[in-house]
Amino acid sequence: MLKEESVKRAELPMKEKMIDTCIALFGRKGFRETSIKDIVEANGMTKGTFYYYFKSKEDVLVYIHDTFISGLLHKQRKIMQTENYSYKEKLYAVVEMMILNIAEGVDSAMVFFREMRHLSEAKTKEILPKRDQFQKNIQEIIEGGISKGEFRSDLRADMLSYAILGIANWSYFWYEPGGEVKEQELTNIYMNIILQGIEEGKK
Repeated sequence: MLKEESVKRAELPMKEKMIDTCIALFGRKGFRETSIKDIVEANGMTKGTFYYYFKSKEDVLVYIHDTFISGLLHKQRKIMQTENYSYKEKLYAVVEMMILNIAEGVDSAMVFFREMRHLSEAKTKEILPKRDQFQKNIQEIIEGGISKGEFRSDLRADMLSYAILGIANWSYFWYEPGGEVKEQELTNIYMNIILQGIEEGKK
């Protein structure tokens, strides 16, 4: 057992290197336009090495999607479990986390949001539950804020959660990390717009 675990640890760097290359290639060229030949040549390895780790190019895309959304869910849950945060603060922290996540991994975000359409129906079903859970968690924060009187009670939490996702997620398309607008400033801009519409007493 120890020997097997040692082998697995030794294998991680090559797999991670290959994933990083795929993210860069999918982000720059697109999933469909990137061939397995492109991937193996960029890593200086054989097709046999590629197929040792993944059955197909689609499996790489699934891995990238799962890693991306799993990381987001983990960070989101930590925010939701912060007891001394108001619901307004939790919503702010989630939006800020989404913006920072895009800024820290623009190519990963681009692959996640843009390339999912290339997954088969079966593979999409593997990813959708986690994406749906991320949306439902935002909805839960809004519902909590409504119940505590922080947010207006005449609004639909489910529709608001989708609107917030749309506002924050679309940043992957145009946002330039290290540019004139910093992540916190962008978060403040977004949250000012959102809170003007949903905070109790703001209508």
